[in-house]
Amino acid sequence: MGHLATIKFALKSVEQLIIVIGSADKSYEKRNPFTAGERIEMIKDSLDGDNEIDVSRTLMIPVPDTGVHAHWTSQMNLLVPRYKIVFSNDPLTMILFREIGTKVIEPQLYKREVFSATEIRSRIVKNSSWKKLVTPETSQVIKEVDGITRIKAVFAQKTGAYYVIN
Repeated sequence: MGHLATIKFALKSVEQLIIVIGSADKSYEKRNPFTAGERIEMIKDSLDGDNEIDVSRTLMIPVPDTGVHAHWTSQMNLLVPRYKIVFSNDPLTMILFREIGTKVIEPQLYKREVFSATEIRSRIVKNSSWKKLVTPETSQVIKEVDGITRIKAVFAQKTGAYYVIN
């Protein structure tokens, strides 16, 4: 719901909104449990289901991480159509784009303490109420890909050392 509010906010300022699916190379992780394709499906279905949004004004592009923050904006410029404004609340993203002279607008976060992906994943792990925090379309995709089981499995993973014995 928070992302949807940000998209609506951004569409008031631009004719065409490029929605970047960041960390597109990441999935099955605590911070990114879903694939880029699944995230695109959640966003597209949610936009299609919202009668206030003209979907023809949006474009979604997955962008993988580079591992080198200073190179990330260059990669963005290679992968997405030209843009003049970036909407972001992420401090590092804002710094990186400002450093290359791009205007950055920081949208007001919509009920951030509740409508955060971290909070939603935490509630799923704890078997707590979460469906009202996402669109029905997102909930449906999570159900279809067995996302609840995936999130719980990812959160249950232990990090530790691995040894190879010859």
